[in-house]
Amino acid sequence: MGFIKKLARLFRSRAAIRQLPVGSLTVNRDGQIITSTVSSTYPKSLLDEIGHEVLALFREARAAQLPLAEVSVHFGSLLITARELRGGTIIFLRPQSVLSQPPN
Repeated sequence: MGFIKKLARLFRSRAAIRQLPVGSLTVNRDGQIITSTVSSTYPKSLLDEIGHEVLALFREARAAQLPLAEVSVHFGSLLITARELRGGTIIFLRPQSVLSQPPN
């Protein structure tokens, strides 16, 4: 649950109202963004932090001997899906609407 609390703090700490990010990003094992389809108007610092937190989640799962290949987090109106890629990760960010309910 630490991951969700960190995400909550991340989005709560910003006073400005902005659209939720849409797209994907690939992060290497050092937490650097390699590729991104998220709009360049979205702050890179927030994308960096999302990438670092997802990598930390995979590392913590590995340390607890709980191998994760994929994780999905429904965070408010944002769906974050991440897949591990040999130490790095690919992260998909998608806003949720009333019409697009998450699968059961």
